[in-house]
Amino acid sequence: MLGVFSSGVVAPPEELVLAGSRSPSPKTTAEALVDRFVRAASPAVSVRVSSDAHFAYSHTNESHLLPRSFAVKDDIFCIFEGILDNLGSLRHQYGLSKTANEVMLVIEAYKALRDRAPYPASHVVGHLSGSFAFVVFDKSTSTLFVASDQYGKVPLYWGITADGYVAFADDAELLKGACGKSLASFPQGCFYSTNLGGLKCYENPKNKVTAIPAPEEEIWGATFKVEGAAVFATTH
Repeated sequence: MLGVFSSGVVAPPEELVLAGSRSPSPKTTAEALVDRFVRAASPAVSVRVSSDAHFAYSHTNESHLLPRSFAVKDDIFCIFEGILDNLGSLRHQYGLSKTANEVMLVIEAYKALRDRAPYPASHVVGHLSGSFAFVVFDKSTSTLFVASDQYGKVPLYWGITADGYVAFADDAELLKGACGKSLASFPQGCFYSTNLGGLKCYENPKNKVTAIPAPEEEIWGATFKVEGAAVFATTH
């Protein structure tokens, strides 16, 4: 799966911007990245929401345990990979039919977060149990919301293209060719919201998420970790 967003939607993480200045760090444009995905994952679906957002997905090489799905409702676009173990109870909580799948559930959960403020985002994502990663784009407000499960069972990466777009994908190799060293693994158990203060840990919402720059020789730009004993041990 792939989601690409302009700097008009999301401010690129500064640590990844700086990592991209390392040499060598070859990059391509966001358009070239989408084209590469579509060619490599054919048959694939590509959806341009606006000049600021672009989604692409495919069922090629999909695991039956971690299916991919895409949906649009009320100008809310969502791409989802994985499975929710508590989908049944969440359907009841959000008043959905028994046929509603994970991607529709996430859209409804996002709408609850958006429209019932100050409904805590950490609660919304924390109530999702299973293996998942998803990207939500609300066209009506140009808001981006991204999350990964607490154990990182569904891989998710983010990086910055040559023209400053921020890309999210489940394929690190795909992003390496487009983002150079402006690339990192999206931290597990975290969400990113352009409307709620950027990157946060939904398990420990009071703990700051810190980016630790990678050594010059590594392809990764940084490692994002939730502050705590483990992080302090590596920095002292």
